[in-house]
Amino acid sequence: MTRKTNQQALIYCRVSTKRQAKEGNGLSSQETRCREYCQHRGHQVRAVFTDDVSGSLAERPGFDDMLAYVRKNRKLGLVVVIDDISRMARDVRHHFDLKELIFRAGATLESPSIEFGEDSDSILIEHLLASVSQHQRQKNGEQAKNRMRARMLGGYWVFNAPIGYRYQRSAAGGSILIREEPVASIISEGLEGYASGRFNSQAEVKRFFEAHPQFPVTRHGHLTNEQANRIMTNPVYAGYVESKVWDVSLRKGQHEGVISLETFQRVQERLAGKPVAPARADIHADFPLRGFVVCGDCSHPMTANWTKGRNNTYPYYVCRHRGCERFGKSVKRAVVEGAFEELLRQLVPSADLFNLFSKLFRKRWAEAESKVKEIRAALKLEGAAIEKKIAQLLDRIVESGSQTVIGAYERKVEELEREKLVIAEKTARCGTRADSYDETFRTAFDFLGNPWNLWENGTFEDKRIVLKLTLATHLEYDWNEGVRTAEISLPFRLLQDVCDREKVMAERVGFEPTVRLPVHRISSAAHSTSLPPLRAMRRGSSPGVEGPPITDLPPFAKTP
Repeated sequence: MTRKTNQQALIYCRVSTKRQAKEGNGLSSQETRCREYCQHRGHQVRAVFTDDVSGSLAERPGFDDMLAYVRKNRKLGLVVVIDDISRMARDVRHHFDLKELIFRAGATLESPSIEFGEDSDSILIEHLLASVSQHQRQKNGEQAKNRMRARMLGGYWVFNAPIGYRYQRSAAGGSILIREEPVASIISEGLEGYASGRFNSQAEVKRFFEAHPQFPVTRHGHLTNEQANRIMTNPVYAGYVESKVWDVSLRKGQHEGVISLETFQRVQERLAGKPVAPARADIHADFPLRGFVVCGDCSHPMTANWTKGRNNTYPYYVCRHRGCERFGKSVKRAVVEGAFEELLRQLVPSADLFNLFSKLFRKRWAEAESKVKEIRAALKLEGAAIEKKIAQLLDRIVESGSQTVIGAYERKVEELEREKLVIAEKTARCGTRADSYDETFRTAFDFLGNPWNLWENGTFEDKRIVLKLTLATHLEYDWNEGVRTAEISLPFRLLQDVCDREKVMAERVGFEPTVRLPVHRISSAAHSTSLPPLRAMRRGSSPGVEGPPITDLPPFAKTP
């Protein structure tokens, strides 16, 4: 095919990525070479079209704009000039598809690197060059994948930096993930809260993230469910890397995690467990008890609303469960919340009792610190036991011929490997300097000492936390008796039990004093098959016969 001269030309340039388009000079160098070719052939360049997409893709905005221009100016007999056959495509099929589109639009194709002819030799060369271009793309992809996988085997994350992290050049070469504050701390608090039960569902964690103005969200002002799920299921946040697609098992990463692997495992267990109904989005600060107060007749949670009166509006909790005899009945908010607030005031322990509990906790903290070596030894034994189980399972995999059994063993081995990593992490942390006792328990003891204070002065979220931490069951409203006594949570129940025991001990004042018997009486009484209560014994009388109490007997020493 003889090339024509003095034609109207269009230049098409392509690079593989947007980064190459912004930082490199690939587009400009291609355009320069094409313009030089057009000047040599006497072509007049009318427009230049560019793309920054992979050569394996057939859909290209710049190419589509060029085809539209060709169709619009079909009478001009345009020629499309490309720098090299690889700039058209790096796929044989896509190359000939795109070439056919150019011809159908009414233009021809030229390049300074190859002559697109219709004879057999030209067609063979074109096929060979297109195949070589496709092979280069595939080979580059394989090499990039192998290098990325090798780096991941070394504990480096190689994909886009997840939310809460950013890449920084490492002294060891390449880039490494580092925490990006304050987002990393927000994610840490959200995941810790879900693992501990502070948040009941993924939706609550998502809303917690969105409540922070520093947290990155979409242009619509919210975090997508997919993004929230990715944060909660990505081991990167525990300081580990994993890729099931590349067959990279879970391993310690070179970056710092925002939570521990143990916490991450608890999050996964909760996600895989029984689904929890998400917190209602219509729970308003005006009705913090919504979802916690239930109807005494049907035991279903009561809803809430404002009722408009003659001169004002009034807040009520209402039973809206169809089939209940009290359907549509309402109770004033002040009645329900007043009962709960009275309960909170009663939960405040005495100063002496609270100090006693604080001393006991401090003593237990000191005892735990003194047993670091024992704990580390126990963890090592547990890790060795898991290693033994893994070895036994691997032997069974080798002996088994059933793919179903092998798959079950492999899943069990994977679970044990994760447990082993958790134990290894605990062993590494064992003995490291932890936060002081006051830093660890200050907030918890402030709450236990006066939950009413957080309810009265805290935010709406704080009030919801108070409800979760103080109530073991729902508040039940009886339509005749009012709010029934609720079952309180374990910490306050323990404090209450100790307080009740102290009251019983105090009531013993006024009882008859304890009798101290002589040694010979104890010795003789020891041979009796049944002993009467000490307070029933009287001088010179048989058991059961009344007489003056024995209070003037001398004390005695303990028998050997």
